[in-house]
Amino acid sequence: MKIGSFESKPVSPSQGTERKGPSATVPAKGPEAAAPSAQVALSPAASLLVKAADDPAFDAAKVERIAAAIREGTYQINAEAIADKLIVNAEELLGRKIG
Repeated sequence: MKIGSFESKPVSPSQGTERKGPSATVPAKGPEAAAPSAQVALSPAASLLVKAADDPAFDAAKVERIAAAIREGTYQINAEAIADKLIVNAEELLGRKIG
């Protein structure tokens, strides 16, 4: 299916490097150069992620050990422990004891 004509032309290194528009202006020097050009506000979810990244409960070495075991094919999955934790989680969500 052909939508329209498209003609591709090679671009030499000197072509396409000229900047136009606001980004082409030369940055200011002096005190006005230190003023921020934009403000960024993090969403509450992003703030939680930043806070979690600084969490000492995160063990990067443990994550790397598990990732290495998965890559090497030696990681063992304990299905019984996973099932037990799923049941406890369901109990917490439902607010009652199951079984």
